Amino acid sequence: MFKWLFLLFLLVPIAEIYVLIEVGEVIGAGWTILFVIATAVLGAWLVKLQGLATMQRAQQSIRRGDTPALEMLEGMTLFISGFLLLIPGFVTDAVGFLLLVPALRRMLLLKLIRNSNVIFRQQWSAQKRYSQGDDVIEGEVIKDDDQRHIH
Repeated sequence: MFKWLFLLFLLVPIAEIYVLIEVGEVIGAGWTILFVIATAVLGAWLVKLQGLATMQRAQQSIRRGDTPALEMLEGMTLFISGFLLLIPGFVTDAVGFLLLVPALRRMLLLKLIRNSNVIFRQQWSAQKRYSQGDDVIEGEVIKDDDQRHIH
């Protein structure tokens, strides 16, 4: 794992510098810098919009009594996307923008889930659990601030 991270931290900046130089030679340094800033601003705005939508889907899942596992993974993926979009460069921007495509993001996450050793289970909603014949014991909690009365 360390070897792959080392290669990633070595090769990504080299690729970014190379692409920035090549683009700068074609369109000029000023336009290149402006384009890098514009992609960061646009990316941050798109991440915010999709993050809010993902949070709303997670809240709907929770209201239904389901575990918002996919939404949580999507939120993590959006965080990574935003991070990549804020790094100056076109290579990381390309990967960041690809992670903003909802269908592609979900496809990657579902593939990751299928290939992982982690088992994701949906929680039954309260209605489903209680309708299966589980006993429900109702009770009342009474807070007694006076410590002298022990029952």
